[in-house]
Amino acid sequence: MTAQPLTRRRHHSRDRTRPALTVLGDLSLPLVRAHEICGPARHMLAMLVAGATEGPVFWITPAWGAEALNPDGMAALAQPARFTFITARRPEDILWTLEEVLRSGMVPLAVAELPKPPGMTAVRRLHLAAETGAKEGSVRPLGLMLTPGDGGAPGIETRWHMAQAHSPGATGWRLSRRRARTLPPQNWHLTGRPGAWRLAPARDT
Repeated sequence: MTAQPLTRRRHHSRDRTRPALTVLGDLSLPLVRAHEICGPARHMLAMLVAGATEGPVFWITPAWGAEALNPDGMAALAQPARFTFITARRPEDILWTLEEVLRSGMVPLAVAELPKPPGMTAVRRLHLAAETGAKEGSVRPLGLMLTPGDGGAPGIETRWHMAQAHSPGATGWRLSRRRARTLPPQNWHLTGRPGAWRLAPARDT
């Protein structure tokens, strides 16, 4: 793999003009960047993001993981035929694969399931790879890192946490934006079903 130079160039000046993927209401993800999703319902949120995109999705998982996505459960959110699943034998291979997919500029969405949050250098490399892909490829790529617990990767564009918040007779989730470069933390309550989602501010915000 060719080493890519790191840069301390600041991105804040163009945050307001950079294209973003709107998933649901205020849930918006700037393109050509890497984002973090954590919490017990992180796979559900990643599938919602996938459903808001078009084209192929590359999903990178550790070879030692015991869980796998269920195509029957995926179908209501995004067509399983769009997904290419890649397994990596070592933790460092997961990040390397994500970086290479973003750099190719051929895949709109790449998702990586990580055993723990990556460090600052790895995240910077992902941002730079996405920028290269946007310049040299055919799409503006978006990278998602799924991390356990409360996450905590430094340098990511945004961090989202999602957890189940079901009630008797109704399904629901609590969505939290825990970090964003230009927006404050905020909580929402997600209810509904595919094609009829409702995202409302949580009562405690």
